[in-house]
Amino acid sequence: MATGKGQKRVRNMPVFYDELKKVHQLMFTPTAWQKLQDMAKQQDTSVSELIEAWARTFDGS
Repeated sequence: MATGKGQKRVRNMPVFYDELKKVHQLMFTPTAWQKLQDMAKQQDTSVSELIEAWARTFDGS
């Protein structure tokens, strides 16, 4: 995902959110992984960002 014109990514500095991402592990079947990759490609983003955006739709209740 592009950071936008004129905005350079800097290590340990969040770009899209107010916090840094950390490494986590998820496991998917090959079919589910392929579907996630296809969805991310359609939205011109990464699978990580696709899942991040989806998770942020929940209000935490």
